[in-house]
Amino acid sequence: MGRPTTSERPPVTPELAREHGLTAEEWERLCARLGRVPTYEELGVATVMWSEHCSYKSSRFHLRRLPTTGDRVVQGPGENAGAVSIGGGLAVVFKIESHNHPSYIEPYQGAATGVGGILRDIFTMGARPIASLNSLRFGDPSHPKTRGLVRGVVAGIGGYGNSIGVPTVGGEVYFDHGYDGNCLVNAFTLGVVEESRLMLAKASGVGNPVLLIGSRTGRDGIHGASLLASAEFDATSEEKRPTVQVGDPFTEKLLLEATLEIQAADLAVAVQDLGAAGLTSSSVEMASRGELGIELDLDQVPLRETGMTAYEIMLSESQERMLVVCEPARVAEIQEVCRKWDLEAAVVGRLTDDGTYRVRHHGAEVIAVPVDLLADPPALERPVAEPADAEVASEVLPEPGDYDEVLRRLVASPNLCSRQWIWDQYDHFVGGGTLVHPGGDAAVVQVVGTDLKVAMTVDCNSRYCLLDPYVGASIAICEAARNLVASGAEPIGVSDCLNFGNPERPEIMWQFEQAVNGIRDACVAFRLPVVSGNVSFYNETEGRAIPPTPTIAMVGLVRAPQPLTSWFKSAGHEIWLLGSSREEIAGSEFAAIVHGRRDGAPPWVDFRAEQALHQVVLGAADRSLLASCHDVSEGGLAMAMVEACCSVPDGLSMQGARIRLAEGMRPDAWLFGESQGRMLVSVPRESSSALRDLAAGHGVPAMHLGEVGGSTLELDDLVSIPVADLAATWRGAFGRMVDAGART
Repeated sequence: MGRPTTSERPPVTPELAREHGLTAEEWERLCARLGRVPTYEELGVATVMWSEHCSYKSSRFHLRRLPTTGDRVVQGPGENAGAVSIGGGLAVVFKIESHNHPSYIEPYQGAATGVGGILRDIFTMGARPIASLNSLRFGDPSHPKTRGLVRGVVAGIGGYGNSIGVPTVGGEVYFDHGYDGNCLVNAFTLGVVEESRLMLAKASGVGNPVLLIGSRTGRDGIHGASLLASAEFDATSEEKRPTVQVGDPFTEKLLLEATLEIQAADLAVAVQDLGAAGLTSSSVEMASRGELGIELDLDQVPLRETGMTAYEIMLSESQERMLVVCEPARVAEIQEVCRKWDLEAAVVGRLTDDGTYRVRHHGAEVIAVPVDLLADPPALERPVAEPADAEVASEVLPEPGDYDEVLRRLVASPNLCSRQWIWDQYDHFVGGGTLVHPGGDAAVVQVVGTDLKVAMTVDCNSRYCLLDPYVGASIAICEAARNLVASGAEPIGVSDCLNFGNPERPEIMWQFEQAVNGIRDACVAFRLPVVSGNVSFYNETEGRAIPPTPTIAMVGLVRAPQPLTSWFKSAGHEIWLLGSSREEIAGSEFAAIVHGRRDGAPPWVDFRAEQALHQVVLGAADRSLLASCHDVSEGGLAMAMVEACCSVPDGLSMQGARIRLAEGMRPDAWLFGESQGRMLVSVPRESSSALRDLAAGHGVPAMHLGEVGGSTLELDDLVSIPVADLAATWRGAFGRMVDAGART
């Protein structure tokens, strides 16, 4: 659909409304409320505000079930990001958000602007960003687009994050043929603010001016929220490349510093970044939160292109822009701050008391719509139906004949090998606060100037979620919590990014409903509030949906004197397994890689057992009993052992290890099964009895497996491989995979 010039404003018809993405019911509602046919510009703003991406119309009904309150919650859902108290008068502000469709269409800029957008969500609230994570999903490595997407997305994340000076401290990446036509790029950022200085985006003060600061407005990103992010892909998707925004991290750095200075000087009443739907959504949301009207004069908007129409100005998603409401006497001071940072600041409107959203262009009023009509479209209770093939039984898999060969295959597999190729492209030490670098269970960052240490992680196993979305989403919460606990941190808050297919399909809404229920039940069990998040629907291509991917970002506060790390430290330390192991092979990486099977039921999860495990590990960390701690997850105990041997930071020596098998279990289930609620720990010999007693006191099984030492990883009599060989394969496999694509 082309964008008409001023002289080509088309007649607004039901057919044009359908092209914009409005349903027949939404068109009728819009006309009935206005008492007339909307103008072309009114149709444009209604389209983006009622889009799935902006309105959450299909998900709001379900999201209400999530727990959002708690003793530490400073700000829950409804603002740009959530905020949780960490003590000392400080709060962490954090959120995870998707930029999936733009990243598939234009990998570098899609990923880069995803990082830029989530950064603005954080500093909009007065918080200085101190760390970023990302969660990435790509198709099968053999797919012709996969390697190019990996290179482009990683370069975009690194290019933006490195330039603005916010460290990218961790993340995750998975490959599955279910993402062949629709990659996922979920970006997370955490910032720190004094609780009393938290800035909200609620407009107030009738007559107060509205300023637009930052970059000039261009034609990039128009219809990004409505026709790109709120529709599935098809054969014409490549034509949507112009709807992808273009980012400039150096301008964002100036905007960050200017915004924080404006907020620190109490010059602003409210601040809102311009993200999806640009000027439209930012101004509507600010006015709606304050229950006010707003008038905008588009002739005052600084433009970087000539001849832009009102429609284009309102829907542009040009990056690095911020909307600020202030008292009239503060305008000159804000403009002076912006000049200091080489930014423009133009008064583009004012707040009114009539509840109407008014826009003028070239002296004519082109939009006059009630604010509440745009801000609050009706929530949809879409049909929900469990797929007919939801329950699939898996046959008993044969035991492998060569366990050495199995482990070597797992170590080299795309989903289990080291991601060092990725994080080597990220600056994860800028700012001086990073304590635990990428590659561990969770990243840990010191809040500079304090003794506070914050841990963070992102997690989701989409194969589990495809097999059972309730259990899979529950496991995502449990694994994220275990990763924090394995770093010595108490989990304190959640942000979720819920990536699903077309919500108009009942089986997709069943997946969504089940996943939300799983997140709810796990969060209630762990007393964890969900304080922010994002829903991304329509992740499918020509009717083929992605695996349900409810990505969980979780934040914790380190209780231990020092963060725990995952690698073995010294020969002679004892190796213990905490938690129960069961014969659960279905849904595992072992089943997929070795047997080519992706069916069956995922491993079960026991919330009470998980909580008891948390208490043991955190208690042991408080008493400095543990030399290392590592969550047992994908790849099972065998891969946890490989990582504990090989994930040593540069400059430190790797350690070998020997462990024995448990009696009464199939060896492949013991080594490669992915039973939940387990931790692999190493302790000095003199601490082992204290650990055993602590575990017994909480009812957590504790098994002495073996000892650290030597140059070989020995798994009973089944596996004996030099650690140096494992490390070379594990560390180099990812780069070899991507580079192989570059040569073809």
